[in-house]
Amino acid sequence: MSSLLKILENEVQIAALAFMGLVYSVRLAWVFRFKIGRDRTLPAGSGRSGTGYSLMSIAMPWAMESTRKRPGRYVEFVVFHLGVAAAIAASFIIPYGPGLFETAWVRASFQALIAAAGFVGLVRLARRLTDPVLRAISSPDDYFSLALLIFWLAAGVLAAPNRPQAGEGPLAAFFGLTAFFLVYVPFSKISHYLYYPFTRIYLGRALGHRGAWPPAAAKAAGARPAGEDAA
Repeated sequence: MSSLLKILENEVQIAALAFMGLVYSVRLAWVFRFKIGRDRTLPAGSGRSGTGYSLMSIAMPWAMESTRKRPGRYVEFVVFHLGVAAAIAASFIIPYGPGLFETAWVRASFQALIAAAGFVGLVRLARRLTDPVLRAISSPDDYFSLALLIFWLAAGVLAAPNRPQAGEGPLAAFFGLTAFFLVYVPFSKISHYLYYPFTRIYLGRALGHRGAWPPAAAKAAGARPAGEDAA
């Protein structure tokens, strides 16, 4: 392995990761400056139960109308995010635990998952380009981030065997893109996951306080659960 690739797999990644951590720390410090607003109405339910339901809704596709009517979209969501998580794990395994990928089925499992995520990414990009509704709400960052993610996932599939002696191109591409993402993500929509807990806690607490969430409690109380049709 060349010294340049060693630096790219180690020092460059650590520096990019530190930069991401610094930006996220600043953002979180800014977010925590604000106090969560309190609903001043009389409680019709439990804010705590609503918060729990809100946080767990990501694992309940039946709870959201969009995934309830189109379960395939939820499968896409799960595969895409698991593949991205596998690629992130690979960026640590290759330099710091390469022995794990010497086991063929482990390496093949990672490659299959990352490749599946790349395929879902292509489907999502095609949908965003062809669906007029999605096009209307898409920003340049949406296209750029998704296209780059697809390239990164493809590079991850090729880099997983970790054989620099056969050519350092796939490894250099994978770690080069990984470093770029670590610097770019805090400024793109990809960083939505940072705010996910805050929005879900706020929404869950508000709707739980008003008795709309969880739906089972709302039905028991005779209220119409949030997200359900009036008919």
